[in-house]
Amino acid sequence: MTAARGGIAKLDGKVALVTGGSRGIGAAVALRLAEDGADVVVTYRDGAEQAEAVAAKITAMGRRGWAVRADSADPQAVGAVVTAVADRFGRLDILVNNAGIGVLGPIGEIAPADVDRVLEVNVRAPFLFAQAAAAHLAEDGRIITIGSCIAKRVAFPGASLYGTSKAATIGLTKALARELGPRGITVNVVHPGPIDTDLNPADGPAAELQASLTALGTFGRATDVAATVAHLAGPDGRYITAAEIAVDGGFAA
Repeated sequence: MTAARGGIAKLDGKVALVTGGSRGIGAAVALRLAEDGADVVVTYRDGAEQAEAVAAKITAMGRRGWAVRADSADPQAVGAVVTAVADRFGRLDILVNNAGIGVLGPIGEIAPADVDRVLEVNVRAPFLFAQAAAAHLAEDGRIITIGSCIAKRVAFPGASLYGTSKAATIGLTKALARELGPRGITVNVVHPGPIDTDLNPADGPAAELQASLTALGTFGRATDVAATVAHLAGPDGRYITAAEIAVDGGFAA
């Protein structure tokens, strides 16, 4: 078994569900939560091999890891995953809404099908996952949604659809925090900035522009986002709710 940071497993006995956890930020979050002691389920739509590899790493830490295929755009799949997690592990303590997609381009070129898909995955799915999870979360439960720095500052054209979808996570977070607060459940949103992942590499064609829009002038790492999520998920985050936390290198400054 791998000890958590500082020798203290802050999330021992907790069960976490991370949507879109096969790679990038989702994978980093899943591994950090496992490092801190949680059993972790990751969902994926494509990339079964990557998701299984994440689950295997979690198991190697001495935690229980499970990779489940589920399309976040499918409402039935959303409910089925949450039920399956609760049935298999006997509880659900932490939901991380990470799965998301982006379609960029001039508003006149965005097809209705793109609008539907982005809103289904980036807005409806977090709502439905939270709705399903709320039936299982006990006191000290956590809902954490991965938003975007674009929800706070749109620094370039072509992000109308994506920005709309990520701005919606703010309203969802604040409303859920108010609704679930009496049950001791916290709800927060984390806004990553330019993060070095396979989908948005720090040496990609748009990387120089993105980095220049931050105060630090650099890309962040997926582990930077994961560390913030882990703080919110753990006991030290007990009094943080309805918050928007930027991990963006000062993109929104």
